[in-house]
Amino acid sequence: MKGVVLAGGRGTRLRPVTRVVNKHMLPIYDEPMIYYPVSTLIDAGIDDILIISNAEHIGKYIELLEEDYEADFQYKVQSEPLGIAHAVGLAEDFVDDEFAVILGDNILVGELQESVQSFNGEGAKIYLTQVEEPAAYGVASVEEGRVTDLQEKPDVPESNYAVIGLYLYTSDVFDVIRDLEPSDRGEYEITDVNRHYLNKGTLTYDLFDGEWYDAGTPEGVFQASKRVRKFRGQK
Repeated sequence: MKGVVLAGGRGTRLRPVTRVVNKHMLPIYDEPMIYYPVSTLIDAGIDDILIISNAEHIGKYIELLEEDYEADFQYKVQSEPLGIAHAVGLAEDFVDDEFAVILGDNILVGELQESVQSFNGEGAKIYLTQVEEPAAYGVASVEEGRVTDLQEKPDVPESNYAVIGLYLYTSDVFDVIRDLEPSDRGEYEITDVNRHYLNKGTLTYDLFDGEWYDAGTPEGVFQASKRVRKFRGQK
């Protein structure tokens, strides 16, 4: 299985600092943010990894990651921030079959190897975790062990299960992405990709019982840094 880290985007929730720095270079306590999703993939048994970012910052990732990880990295430029699904589509030449996608601002603390490696290559798999404010995220409704609905940042969430930024697909996802229409905000939405598999009855999920932080906001960076600092002190 291969892995894809999405490290592009505008970082609008972290401005003004992200006007001059790619957010995935910001520190989560003592390491750059991008180290955490990369480590999540490696800990899950994936060491063939594609980094997708914008042209302005991709060279810094090449300089940074090659020194600290024994993994095979490739790099691709997303010329315009047209959404998560658009970025995933850029991995088509890199992917053979099954692959994992992780958002570069998602910090996951917990065991994932067994769950990731058990993906059987059919449909798609998402990961859910319970949160206190689900309206800020993509939300999944679950009944009798299956996903019954997906909503993107709903005003009135139907559940408190947030869809975290880790997804498992096979290469047929690229056909799905090609058929997408942009959303009202002009982006190709990963929720629309996942909804395709939901409608086909081939979307599965696992509950992530570790700790998850959305480090795309100042509060997320702070809370994730606090957690990592505590973890470092316990070692």
